[in-house]
Amino acid sequence: MTNIIVAFPKIEYARSLKAVLVRNGYHVVSVCRSGSYVISEADSLESGIVVCGQSLSDMHYTELRENLPRNFQMLLVAPPGEREDSYDSIVLEPLPLRVASLLQTLQMMIATVGVRRRRREKPKGHSEAEQQKINQAKALLMDKNNMSEEEAHRFLQKKSMESGNSMIETADMVLLIYG
Repeated sequence: MTNIIVAFPKIEYARSLKAVLVRNGYHVVSVCRSGSYVISEADSLESGIVVCGQSLSDMHYTELRENLPRNFQMLLVAPPGEREDSYDSIVLEPLPLRVASLLQTLQMMIATVGVRRRRREKPKGHSEAEQQKINQAKALLMDKNNMSEEEAHRFLQKKSMESGNSMIETADMVLLIYG
């Protein structure tokens, strides 16, 4: 579940926005008036989205963006022509605020966070025994089919993807057939 921090200079506005988000199934961690409090909250979290107005009680949204951890996105709620930055990581939700549009934008941002998180996760490497099995299968393919090592590796990858099996299972099949 993605962490959301709502920050506006008028706490009543922030609380009513939080109520809308919670009612629609979002996890709002905190409601803030100041940028320093947002930064403090964000530092204690792994990732998330900050929904905020143009200026908070102690800083402008551009200063807040500069001080947020990299794994946080910002959803700026402001009039259409008021944006003064060139940040790619800030998404604008224009005023007057429409709940359906806000929810759709948040859903898109959450999907983006999920993609980034999956990209960061490295695929697990093969154990030494598994790597040996793959190398044996490649050697057999190189010998029997007159392939280069690169061609044999690509062949194993392609057959693995086509069959929906892992590289190890595909290497086992090659060893069974040619071995």
